[in-house]
Amino acid sequence: MPNLTLTPSQALDLDALAVLLKHGAQVELSIEARERINHCRQYLDAKLAGNDQLFYGINTGFGSLCNIGISDEDIAQLQYNLVTSHAVGTGDAVPPEVVRIMLLLKVRSLSYGYSAVRETVVQRLLDFYNHNLFPVVFELGSLGASGDLAPLAHLSLPLIGLGECWYEGKRITGAEMLQKNGWTPLQFQAKEALALLNGTQFSTAYAVWSLMEGRRLSRIAH
Repeated sequence: MPNLTLTPSQALDLDALAVLLKHGAQVELSIEARERINHCRQYLDAKLAGNDQLFYGINTGFGSLCNIGISDEDIAQLQYNLVTSHAVGTGDAVPPEVVRIMLLLKVRSLSYGYSAVRETVVQRLLDFYNHNLFPVVFELGSLGASGDLAPLAHLSLPLIGLGECWYEGKRITGAEMLQKNGWTPLQFQAKEALALLNGTQFSTAYAVWSLMEGRRLSRIAH
């Protein structure tokens, strides 16, 4: 099967997903997706440059701290803290085949160019997917008020060299996984951790997996 190019203007339906996951094709971003991702990031950087205005979750605290400004020097630490503080999942590990779908859906969501993440963050998620490197995510612990926060935090940990990953059927640390592939840990910039944690890719991945398995079992039963 040829590589799949993710293009914002082209739908990715259940049938296409099923074929993609079955045959293990590599996935890449289209030129359109890259342009939209970079345009949105440049827009955010321009808004923050020389501007004292507060933007929630970007240069402010979260929740009741929404009116507390965060200095430019501390924005990266804020994003780091957001991911690590929400990585509180527990229970059984999510099956790697579901995490695989989570990765693909998160890349798909970010490829629309509305989240202000850098292209390098999206590409690293794609690298995980294409190299069959699936972060260890846990089934329990997510509140779900503004997304699948805990599962997506665990999905994001290996980007910064934390957490664990499935590597050739074994669980290794995120730091080991990056080292084996010659990658350096990312340092999240403004808005990026927020974009990674907000979303329903955990719930949607389970729904997609369940639908595909249900259709497979239905065909067998008939």
